Amino acid sequence: MLLFFILGLLVHFVFFASIFDIYFTSPLVHGMTPQFTSLPPPARRLVLFVADGLRADSLYELDENGDSRAPFIRNIIMHEGSWGISHTRVPTESRPGHVALIAGFYEDVSAVAKGWKENPVEFDSLLNESKYTWGWGSPDILSMFAKDVSGDHVFIHTYDADDEDFGAHDVTKLDTWVFDNVKEFFRAARNNQSLFSKLNEEKIVFFLHLLGIDTNGHAHRPSSREYKDNIKIVDAGIKEMVSMFKHFYGNDGKTAFVFTADHGMTDWGVHGAGHPSETLTPFVTWGAGIKYPQNVSTQQFEDAFLKEWKLENWKRQDINQADIAPLMASLIGVPFPLNSVGILPLDYLNNTDLFKAESIFTNAIQILEQFKVKMTQKKEVTLSFLFTPFKLLSESKQHNILRKARSYIKQRKYDEAISLCKELIHLALKGLSYYHTYDRFFLGITVVLGFVGWTSYASLLILKFHSNLPRGGSKEVKKPSRLLQYSFVAIGVLVAFFLLIQAYPWTYYIYCLLPVPIWYAVLREFQVIQDLVASLLSCPPSHFVGYLLVSTLGIEVLVLSFFYRYMLTAGLIAFAGWPFITQLWTRAKRTSLNWIFFSLLLAVFPLMPVVGRKPDISLVMTAGLLVLLLSLFVVASLTKRKDSFVNEELPLHLLQMLSMVLSMYVVYSTDNSLLKKQGLPLINQIISWIILASSFVLPLLSPPILFERLFSILLSLMSTYILLSRGYEALFPLVLSCLMFAWIHMEQETLQQSGVSCKQKVNSIQFIYNTDLTQLRQLCLDDIRRAFFLVFFLVTAFFGTGNIASVNSFDVTSVYCFLTVFSPFIMGALMMWKILIPFVLVMCAFEAVQLTTQLSSKGLFLMVLVISDIMALHFFFLVRDYGSWLDIGTSISHYVIVMSMTMVLVFLNGLAQLLTTKKLTLCGKPKSHLI
Repeated sequence: MLLFFILGLLVHFVFFASIFDIYFTSPLVHGMTPQFTSLPPPARRLVLFVADGLRADSLYELDENGDSRAPFIRNIIMHEGSWGISHTRVPTESRPGHVALIAGFYEDVSAVAKGWKENPVEFDSLLNESKYTWGWGSPDILSMFAKDVSGDHVFIHTYDADDEDFGAHDVTKLDTWVFDNVKEFFRAARNNQSLFSKLNEEKIVFFLHLLGIDTNGHAHRPSSREYKDNIKIVDAGIKEMVSMFKHFYGNDGKTAFVFTADHGMTDWGVHGAGHPSETLTPFVTWGAGIKYPQNVSTQQFEDAFLKEWKLENWKRQDINQADIAPLMASLIGVPFPLNSVGILPLDYLNNTDLFKAESIFTNAIQILEQFKVKMTQKKEVTLSFLFTPFKLLSESKQHNILRKARSYIKQRKYDEAISLCKELIHLALKGLSYYHTYDRFFLGITVVLGFVGWTSYASLLILKFHSNLPRGGSKEVKKPSRLLQYSFVAIGVLVAFFLLIQAYPWTYYIYCLLPVPIWYAVLREFQVIQDLVASLLSCPPSHFVGYLLVSTLGIEVLVLSFFYRYMLTAGLIAFAGWPFITQLWTRAKRTSLNWIFFSLLLAVFPLMPVVGRKPDISLVMTAGLLVLLLSLFVVASLTKRKDSFVNEELPLHLLQMLSMVLSMYVVYSTDNSLLKKQGLPLINQIISWIILASSFVLPLLSPPILFERLFSILLSLMSTYILLSRGYEALFPLVLSCLMFAWIHMEQETLQQSGVSCKQKVNSIQFIYNTDLTQLRQLCLDDIRRAFFLVFFLVTAFFGTGNIASVNSFDVTSVYCFLTVFSPFIMGALMMWKILIPFVLVMCAFEAVQLTTQLSSKGLFLMVLVISDIMALHFFFLVRDYGSWLDIGTSISHYVIVMSMTMVLVFLNGLAQLLTTKKLTLCGKPKSHLI
């Protein structure tokens, strides 16, 4: 079985990794020729302002007094430039947002995960193509574009990473630092002849990255005074910068300005998903080559923002975020970034029709170059009789469109030329997507074959080793026939040869060859399959159909809960009726009442808003007080029950209660300190880390008696969870744990009702690492329900207080008791532990269920594995590559979550066994409980 679990982990890792080759492959290709317009550009220089984390509505809307928070930018909209909304794509994070802005393509998610500060993939950008670029701002962003650029022409100026402190008194200094350093830079340039000459070159870029708004949004929410005041500071700083540029260059009218944001932010201060508040960012541009404001009487936009913003009379022109890169390249006359998929927004340009036509023609050739390279790459590695070209854009059609467009330009039929070029761009983008996803169906079929085979094999192992399935035929184990072995060897050789002659990547060999041994293992168990069929034929059809329908309904509820959290509420309400269906109500009313009460109480959480929207420290304090009251009740009951408790275990419980009190104090104190902008007190930070570290040790000092050990685990983990909570979610683990205690008692009552005798009461059972195999029994149909309960509670643990955004974004304020200086990996690790704590509580309870019901953990784990894999197969089919980017990202994330849950289950099972069975003994303590 150890070998099986190791193989299972490897197989699931392959299934998990396959999603990156199918959906997360890099869209980049190399080998294109740079394309630029030969006509003189309108601007000699470009100034790019990026206000990190700025929402469109926060900039454009008027305050309660009817005044603008950004009067300078609003004046630009009304009198000098053009404006609109830039639509971003998920993930709405800083790195992919800046890549889309400056390089013109949407970075794949795997690249985001590979590196934050460095380029995991080589790509061209506006900064690469410029003659000189100077940048000021965050080291995380600027260093990303300065690494590995060709030539020494990108100069960056960054502050220290420790300055990105969410708990600092004034984080607007991140923006004022940029403005002050730019002013100092230009002052120094007047006395530096070499620098002065560079600054007077053409095709140069100034990049000002402003992180203060994002930091204030995380720390105080976008509705806060700090966030809104920061917008005023940025507006005033931009006004000063524009004045300085004009003065330095003598108002030569050759400077183009672009102001935008990499992403927005939700009302609760996070970003990463696809909510409109995250994907709608401001875009304002003015200066050389940009159209002046256009007054209009009506505008066709479905949203009601224009009237709210009082901007309905100024033409709004929305663009996609990737379109900004070709616009900036066109303004200063540099080649379009080679990997850009942006479409030049001609409506923003104030230039001749000839310039517009030539620019969009260049844009079309640049994107067509990518299409040709992509098609060539795919054609070279595919057998000629299997290659299916993109029929909408044949070589003859490419030549015809280009020839006609060039002819129209010569004939000064610019509108016709522009229309043809846009048609070519859209066809080339479709073709790029076609070749990018060319192998998707082929890989999907192989992964599905492996999935179905693995799930079938796991099910057969359950029937073979852990069930009372009637055995038919000979009792001797038959060896697989030579013909079966040779057949699968031949299939494997043919598959490998097929992949070899097409020069596929090595990962394709794994995906395509994996189903071969899996299905060989399935067919080896032919006798078990035969016995299963015979057993099903012998039982009443109604029983089989009934179990099948109930199982299908249960799995579908789990799948739907990923899309609709209230399905968990429906499931928990159904669970509350369990005692009445099984007649446990008449046998154990007190236990049944506990089960019903806590099932209904837990059912409330999925109906509540997502965690983070309305922080409420009083609820965190309430959760801590409830835990302390429960602790006092437990201590009182244990003191009455055994004499040795006072001397041996009482100090440990008091220490854990003290830890809870300290957690409450730290949360309250830290919140007050941050509200006063005094930062995170050092003593609070030290206490938090000590509590976190002790939470792994203190439970191991308690006796491995079932109830006492589980309660000790709850106390320790709740102390940490309180430190990571900002609202009602602090109550969730407590209610979940109470339901888990009720579940343990209910399962023992169920087992007694079925006639299986229990040797010990729940309160006296000890956790034992090496269970006596003679005490275990074979699986029955009721154990399917137990496995389903476990999966359902695990899903509830994950989605009970959040949704899919809990994975690709989190509320950074939850970790402020531990640190406030920006550190994505430490913060991410802390938030991951917060997510895992309810999982650990469920797994520890499941360990107790296995003991009380005398079940083999291997058999139950296999059933859980089968249920999880069936869910994963659902989500594999539900992955979408069409529709909104939110739909696409969500569908992929669901699959990743379920696959991660399957693999993490092994880790959680080991951690739960460690927490429940191991016993540490301090010096001088008796060793009566040492395992």
